[in-house]
Amino acid sequence: MAVPVTATRDPMLPVPHQVTGRHAETRDSVTLRLQPMGERLRAYRPGQFTMLYSRGVGEIAVSISGDHGRIDGSFTVTVREVGAVSAALHSAGPGQVLGVRGPFGTDWGLENAAGRDLVVVAGGVGLAPLRSMLQSVLADRARYGQVTLIAGARSPAEFLFDEEIAEWSTRADLDVIQTVDKSAAGWRGPVGFVTEPLGRLRVVGRTTAFICGPEPMMRLSAEVLLDKGIAATDIMVSLERNMKCGVGLCGHCQLGPLLVCRDGPVVDYSRAGPLLSVREL
Repeated sequence: MAVPVTATRDPMLPVPHQVTGRHAETRDSVTLRLQPMGERLRAYRPGQFTMLYSRGVGEIAVSISGDHGRIDGSFTVTVREVGAVSAALHSAGPGQVLGVRGPFGTDWGLENAAGRDLVVVAGGVGLAPLRSMLQSVLADRARYGQVTLIAGARSPAEFLFDEEIAEWSTRADLDVIQTVDKSAAGWRGPVGFVTEPLGRLRVVGRTTAFICGPEPMMRLSAEVLLDKGIAATDIMVSLERNMKCGVGLCGHCQLGPLLVCRDGPVVDYSRAGPLLSVREL
């Protein structure tokens, strides 16, 4: 009896998606809603990323920033304009077609955090990869203990998802702390790095931490959490390197023994810590 063969899609072939929504987050960051035009990507897990392609310009890795589990297969990505490809994606408007590959990489591992307190630490655009995880947590809030979000930005105008953060701040089951490097007119919140409110946080019992942002911020935040008795294996960080293929073939994203697109981007700090401590690695 012949065994049926299941076709596997070529992971290097982009799937057409149409931009159906565009929201300016900050002066250089936008969130795009992408809708499949036929074929859908496989379901993603919070923390994974896509390779996003602008025709005639190029392709970059972009984290999925929200709307886990939508029936129509749409999802959002948040893009910061820092180069030619990201500029093209940043300027994309409703109706434009982009190519999407993925999802790729590891996820935040929420299934291992059930029944535990959660500490989420975001620096700048690092909130984007954490947003889909927070949406999943809040959609199934009874599975987790105390949940704390500490979000930092250079200035009040640099916060992503400000309307959503304002909504989160009204919830009794989520503690939200926002801090800025530099104050501005009308700002009444804390001024300082995320490590300052993190250092004041009281950690009781089993806790899992999720961190995303600039590498120095992640390293310093992890050190604060280690001092509070949280094990390195319970501190999850999202790494960023120059990704080209997304499937561990080209080697562009190598970080020591890791290929970040394949072994990351999310890894625990027992693996990431020794690598992030090496200057220029």
